[in-house]
Amino acid sequence: MKRRAAAVPALTFIVAAIASAQSVTQDREYWVDPSTELMWAGRDNGKDVSWSKAVKYCRNLRLANYSDWRLANNVELQGIYDKTANAPGLAGDPGKLRAVTWHVKGDLFVTGYEWANNRSKDDAGYRFYFDFNSGEWDRDPTGFPYPFAFRRALCVRGSRK
Repeated sequence: MKRRAAAVPALTFIVAAIASAQSVTQDREYWVDPSTELMWAGRDNGKDVSWSKAVKYCRNLRLANYSDWRLANNVELQGIYDKTANAPGLAGDPGKLRAVTWHVKGDLFVTGYEWANNRSKDDAGYRFYFDFNSGEWDRDPTGFPYPFAFRRALCVRGSRK
C-alpha cells in the first residue's frame, strides 16, 4: 500500500508540470498589441475551418468578458508578423501535428495559416490567409468543393476599452 500512495503524488506532480508548461504557450487568454491597442485571442481556433466558419467562430467567441470578437483583416494580421519573433505553436495535418515556431508578436499560439476577413478585389470568390512562418499572403477560393486544410481563425477586437 505504501508504494501506491507514494506513486500517486509523483504522478500528480508530473501531470501538473506538463500542464504548467503547456499553459505558458497555449493557454494565454489574450494579448494586447501596445502599438495598435488591438486585443488578440491568445490562440487560434486550433483546427481546420472554412472561411465562413472562421468568421462565425470569432463572432461567437466569448473571451475575457468580451463578445465583440471578429476575424482579423489583412492589415491587422500583417501588423503582428515579426520575423524576429519566435512563438511556439503547432503545424501539420490533424493527427500528425508537430511543434513549430511561428513569427508572430505577443507569443500568440497559432496552429496554421490564419484567414483574413478580406475578399480578393480581382475575384469575389477568393479569400486571403496569412502564413506566420513565411510572412506571406496567399488566397483560396471559398466554398465547396475547395479544401480549407490548415486554415484557422485568429480573432481580434478593437481594444481593452
